[in-house]
Amino acid sequence: MWQTKISKVEPDHIVTRGYRQENLIGTVPFASVFFLLIKGEMPDEKEAKMIDAIITSSIDHSVTPPSTHAARIVASAGVPLPSAVAAGILAVGDVHGGAIEDGARILQEWVKLMNKNEWSFEQTAQKLLADLKEQRRRMPGFGHRLHKNDPRTKRLYEMADDLKISKEHMKLSLALKEEFAKGKALPINVDGAIAAIISDMGFDWKLGKAFFLIGRCAGLIAHVYEEMTTQKPMRRMCEQEVTYDGPWERDLTE
Repeated sequence: MWQTKISKVEPDHIVTRGYRQENLIGTVPFASVFFLLIKGEMPDEKEAKMIDAIITSSIDHSVTPPSTHAARIVASAGVPLPSAVAAGILAVGDVHGGAIEDGARILQEWVKLMNKNEWSFEQTAQKLLADLKEQRRRMPGFGHRLHKNDPRTKRLYEMADDLKISKEHMKLSLALKEEFAKGKALPINVDGAIAAIISDMGFDWKLGKAFFLIGRCAGLIAHVYEEMTTQKPMRRMCEQEVTYDGPWERDLTE
């Protein structure tokens, strides 16, 4: 038997997390309903603003990310819009879109260690980075291929402070930034900011990719529609863009 606490559907009657769905429609913003679905309760006013900001910060990053590139290429093959958007979603993984999940997991684990051992934020940041270095791993959510100071991070952190949402996980991320500044300075990127903020809001790190997906899906839809309506079909690489580095031409021998 299937069991769910999320919703109930009967003839002419739909209930979502205890609320009649017709009462949610036109009354509760989408970001707040997303919070309700995940948490089981409505967000307060500050949480609602923060969740809306997080979703908006992930909506798009132009054509070059793998998810957008994949969606547009598949769209150019003449498939329906849902198929092309799905192709973009399937491109989201640990490398592209995964830093929120990995960053939140590490922050949540080390905040627990910090509290257990009564370390300072500076001590915790130093120990965390030393541990990652020993494992030859990088701290997710820091550095960006394009932005030296990610404008999305600045805005999200300002909002989290103004809304009194920032707590230990954000403070640890800022301590990590200070440690990086002693050597090769690495900014906190938008994924790192979201990882810290959702951790301070009490979300499980396993939901990290969900926040990226819920925002980026809107951007993928826009890109797929643009591809379908403004571009020639069948995108392909020009022969000049492909370099062959296999064996030299050879003849079959008997």
